[in-house]
Amino acid sequence: MFWDRVAWVYDIFANGINKKANRELCAVVEKLVSPTDEVLECACGTGLLTGIIAGKCRRIIATDFSRKMLKRAEKKCRKYGNVTFEEGNILQLRYPDESFDMVVAANVLHLLEEPYRALSELNRVCQPGGRIVIPTYLNRTETGRANRAAGAIGKVGADFKREFTMDSYQAFFAEAGYVGASYTLCPGRIPCAVAVLPKKV
Repeated sequence: MFWDRVAWVYDIFANGINKKANRELCAVVEKLVSPTDEVLECACGTGLLTGIIAGKCRRIIATDFSRKMLKRAEKKCRKYGNVTFEEGNILQLRYPDESFDMVVAANVLHLLEEPYRALSELNRVCQPGGRIVIPTYLNRTETGRANRAAGAIGKVGADFKREFTMDSYQAFFAEAGYVGASYTLCPGRIPCAVAVLPKKV
């Protein structure tokens, strides 16, 4: 699996190449977390957001499809006693309906063949009045050109299924029927847009 192979270098991208965007992303997400929150994080990767969330919430379950990514995340977050790591598929979440106050899925929708199916699952497990937080890298510029850094990552095997601009990202959620969503842009070499969606009933 590609993500198992690159787990050991992913943090070089997160903390080096795209440090500015990821630092802002962490700050934006941290402000969204409440001390009483029960949180599910899907596609947690090497734990870029996991520790940030764990430091603020009551409990977090962090999942990923890649076992090697999870191992790195576990190592980073070993000081937190409120984190549980589990292998999981964002397209088939094993948790009951309305289980979490906050559901987070960062930088994964653009990699999926069925992103709307994943979005439906995230919505299903979110409690009424809860938040679905979906940060995603914008791998196209507003002029329609491919982002140079994102293009290089794609060439080594990331296999992007979608390439978002801020406009097309907002249109993606509007097409799924979400109203009242908010968006924050985190500038950087590969900018990141943080979408916060209210649970759709």
